[in-house]
Amino acid sequence: MSGTAARLRARAADAARERWQRLRALAVVVVQTSVAAAVSWAVASRVIGNPEPVFAPISAVITLGISTGQRYRRAVELVFGVALGIAVGDGLIWFIGTGGWQIGVAVALAMGAAVAAGGTAAVVGQSAASAVLIATLTPPTEGIYFSRVVDALIGGVVALVVMAVLLPVNPLTVVSRVAKPALDGLCGAARGLREQDDGPAHDALVLLSEGEDKLGAFHEILPEGQEAATMAPLRWHARNALRQYLDAAEYIERSIRNARVLARRTVTLLRDGEPSPPQLAESVAALAEAAKVIRRDLRRGRAPQEAVDLLCRAVREASAAYRQGVGFSGNVVVAQIRAIATDLLGTTGLTHDEADREVRRAGGLLHDG
Repeated sequence: MSGTAARLRARAADAARERWQRLRALAVVVVQTSVAAAVSWAVASRVIGNPEPVFAPISAVITLGISTGQRYRRAVELVFGVALGIAVGDGLIWFIGTGGWQIGVAVALAMGAAVAAGGTAAVVGQSAASAVLIATLTPPTEGIYFSRVVDALIGGVVALVVMAVLLPVNPLTVVSRVAKPALDGLCGAARGLREQDDGPAHDALVLLSEGEDKLGAFHEILPEGQEAATMAPLRWHARNALRQYLDAAEYIERSIRNARVLARRTVTLLRDGEPSPPQLAESVAALAEAAKVIRRDLRRGRAPQEAVDLLCRAVREASAAYRQGVGFSGNVVVAQIRAIATDLLGTTGLTHDEADREVRRAGGLLHDG
């Protein structure tokens, strides 16, 4: 019973930790959205003079409701979609009145206008939603309210300014977060080998599997980081660091995939009781330290040259473990260490051939028997 309670507590703690991390990740978007909504209302009511500028904060909230991908380009598209839907709905409902079929006509025309204007799926959908909002919540009663289109444009522009100038997302933090699983997974595998405990190694495998599942987000987040570094003056300093990440992205992806294989084979090695020379754990620990250095230096916008010695040490220790004697899974772990070292050396500016030569020089050629 106590074991079940402990597992439930652990699950609850993991869930709470995951939600807290998600909240931290979205904190900037939450603050951006709340500030943009308040500022857009103030501008539309006090500067433009609209006493009830409902669509200004609505437009701001919709525009900033994008957490991944190319936020600036998509935000501009959504502003256009909101304004178009309001304009079509405002004009059409004034002439044909309100009701079920009128709403259908308004939605069809708004979507058709968005498609004709070359809008993306997001623009088309937002145009339809805005037309419905106009037709059902605030249908025109005394003429066409052009001020509502102006309010929508004000909200969108304020949102873009907040996104770009006041509270821009830190692109390096976002990109670095995606690259983190490789480091944590390697640390877990090294701990498992040191302690001869398959628990940490299995946890590392789960972490790396989740990280590999999120690799698709890596390609979405890099363009977002580039946009932020281009559009936001406060993030211009990050442009060089992002270039380093772009150059290293392919190598980081491959290292995460290879690290997952390493962790899986580490679990098998420990559960099967295969030989595990201490050099094997030292090798994986050196890989983890190298990954930490690479992550740190890429965030600073410089080539991680300090990682070269750590990666070569990892290869030397792995070769020593191989020559001392390992089993089938141990052989695979050694091979993956060499593969990961080759990949991570690519982040330091070496070509694949140069990295391969560096690995061979550090660990020599491994032959059976």
